This record gives sequence, C-alpha cells and structure tokens, in this order.
Amino acid sequence: MDIITSNQNSLIKEIKSLEIRKNREDKGLFIAEGLRFVEEAIKENALIDKIVVSSTFLENKSSLNIMDEIHSMGLSYFVASDKVFKEISDTQSPQGILAIIRKKDAALWDVIKGSDKIVMLESLQDPGNMGTIIRTADAAGMTGVILSKGCVDVYNRKVLRSTMGSIFHLPIHQSPNFISTINLIKAKGIKVYAAHLDGTINYYGMDECQNAAIIIGNEANGISDEAAKAADCLVKIPMPGKAESLNASVAAGILMYEIVRKSGTS
Repeated sequence: MDIITSNQNSLIKEIKSLEIRKNREDKGLFIAEGLRFVEEAIKENALIDKIVVSSTFLENKSSLNIMDEIHSMGLSYFVASDKVFKEISDTQSPQGILAIIRKKDAALWDVIKGSDKIVMLESLQDPGNMGTIIRTADAAGMTGVILSKGCVDVYNRKVLRSTMGSIFHLPIHQSPNFISTINLIKAKGIKVYAAHLDGTINYYGMDECQNAAIIIGNEANGISDEAAKAADCLVKIPMPGKAESLNASVAAGILMYEIVRKSGTS
C-alpha cells in the first residue's frame, strides 16, 4: 500500500478540515483518534468511513489485532508517514490510528423510552466538562443526554477524548428548542430538576428518580431564567466551604449518582 507522505493529500486535507465545526456539520463526519477509541467505534458498529494509521503503528506488533479486524470487516484504511500523521493528530504523542466516522445524532424519542434518567446540558462551553459528563452519564446508566443550542460541539476532538468512548454508548440529542424540549419531557411524566444556586431544596431531597431529568447550565452563568422557570424544581448542592460554585461536571456527577442511589440501580 502506498504511504501518504504529503500534507497536501486530499484525505489529509479532509481530516484537517474536520477540525472546524461547520465542516463537521456540513459533511456529517467527525474524527475519533486513538487505539481504544477506534476499537470502541468498531465494537459499537459506528459508521466508520475511513481509517488512517501511521507507518510505525502498522509495523508495531500491538496493532495486529485491530488490523485483523479492519481487514475482516472490509473497512477502508490508509497509511500515512509518521510526520504526516503527527500533523493530523490532536495529541502530543499520537498512538498512530484515527477514524473518520459518520455522525449519528439521536432523535428525542431515542432518549425518551420509559423509566428515563436524562442529563440536559444548557450552553455548556468547556470541552472537558462536556466529555466528562457524557462519560459519567454512561457510567451511571443514564438513558441519554440532551444538548441545547450554544453547547460546545459534542464532536469536538477534545470532547470526544474526554468521553473515553462513551459517545458510542448512549443517545445524544441536539435540541433545536431547549425550553420546548423541557416541556415535552415533562408531558411524558419525567420530572425535571435544574441545578441552581438558588435551589429551593438540597439535591438529596429529590423525590422522583425513576423518571427524572437534570439540567446543568453554563459554567459561568448557570441555567437561563427560561430553563429555571420551565423546570419542575430547582435543586442546590450544599457548599459549606468558601467556594462560590462547583465545576459543572462535578455537579452533574453528584446529581446523577443521587438518581442512581434513589432509583436503586446497582
């Protein structure tokens, strides 16, 4: 197989173009980098368009298993020189494998299926927070994640890296109208709690956890007034120390695991 040695190669240009959110949205593609991530994509039957490996990766004995899988599944793959691969990598020490994958955005009804435990994120901006929340939602057995407009792109490579592959495990819905989505969820009998510094009850007072959704807002400003009004209940996390607020992903984790505890999930 010919080795790609020029950064002017059309495939390399395509990968670089996917660093831009608009291009990812227009093409319906995103990049998943790293051995574990690509293995998870294959395992979960993600819509893999192409795979690119570095020369060194291909020569490494540790690559034999995944290359066998790639061959057996008939997936398209290309080899790039180490220098070119480093140019398309998003990490300091590339593992030498990435995949171009077709996006699979979930419909709202993929998230709402009965006995729902949903995380709703409004205008969340930090990629690390977004990825960590998705990973925690996966670990806690949440049934889906809903994102408002204004959130960081879930297919941002920093977000994806923080999910550690959980992006493939649960449905993620991009809401076109967040407030309408809250109202639809409530109409389905799901109680909506919003994390808020002015919450009327502490989080351990949440009384409905079998069908529940939690809203986590923007890191700097919290949730909007409209979302706060639409929610069934505003909940707060006690902070007896001097900090004014909690990190968004930490707050989300606390609330998710209160739902786990109260719903008797083990």
